[in-house]
Amino acid sequence: MADKNNHIHSKDQVHYFKDRAGTEDARFHVVPHDEEGWAVKPEGEDGPEMTTGSKSEAVGEAKRLAEEAGTMAYIHNEEGRIEEQHNY
Repeated sequence: MADKNNHIHSKDQVHYFKDRAGTEDARFHVVPHDEEGWAVKPEGEDGPEMTTGSKSEAVGEAKRLAEEAGTMAYIHNEEGRIEEQHNY
């Protein structure tokens, strides 16, 4: 897997995600993870909620967390692009 942590984000995007961190507006993203394979990452948080070698396990956890929080889960592909969105 190529390095997926080098995404370029504008200062506005970084601020936007930080503002939503820990709020009911925070969403959960399933993203490629260099060490474990896949990670569930809450918006605005520095570290992942969980990491796993299984994308399907990460998707299940992101959906569970999003449903519990009444927010959204975004599923990214191996290139880091969003391929699915689940609204709760």
